[in-house]
Amino acid sequence: MAKKTASRSAAKTAVKKKWSGLGAGAKKSSVKSSAKSSARKTIKSKGRVTAAKKSAPKAATKAASKARPKQRVAISHHREEDFKADGLRAYAKYRDLGIAAASHGLAQAHVIRLQGPCNPDEVSKLHFHDVEFQMVYVLKGWVKTYMEGEGETLMREGSAWTQPPRIRHMILDYSDDVELLEVILPAEFKTVELKA
Repeated sequence: MAKKTASRSAAKTAVKKKWSGLGAGAKKSSVKSSAKSSARKTIKSKGRVTAAKKSAPKAATKAASKARPKQRVAISHHREEDFKADGLRAYAKYRDLGIAAASHGLAQAHVIRLQGPCNPDEVSKLHFHDVEFQMVYVLKGWVKTYMEGEGETLMREGSAWTQPPRIRHMILDYSDDVELLEVILPAEFKTVELKA
């Protein structure tokens, strides 16, 4: 106990020396120290003024965060029986990762298996999603996409892309073994199919 107290005391003394300018070059340090000290006071006082001005938005942020229930941990292990044909597309099977439930609708994430062989008449329909964020990562296989402003792109295993809100896009082709990880905010969103 005495050893801890001594080391704390030594640490405090070292800190005091550093900031009071008692080390080497005491005169130079004391000038810098007083400048730092007054600058620190100015910053602190500005911080108080700024904090007072920002108190209303902080309260609004706290109220917004209270509106959504606390998020839970979501753990999902691979099981073949979790792939279900109950998602947005009839030619796909989805494995929900439990993110929508755990985040109370803030986001959703799922693994998508596009069922082969690709039928362009069914698959290649121009559409957009009314989302805040969408990201796709190719886990296995490949997929060829079209995105407004980007044109056609071949995405292979390890490729990832984002689709900005309401960007017009479509799938053109894919391998029979393709698997995609998709993350979307919010969990509930509207998809609009467009006429070509």
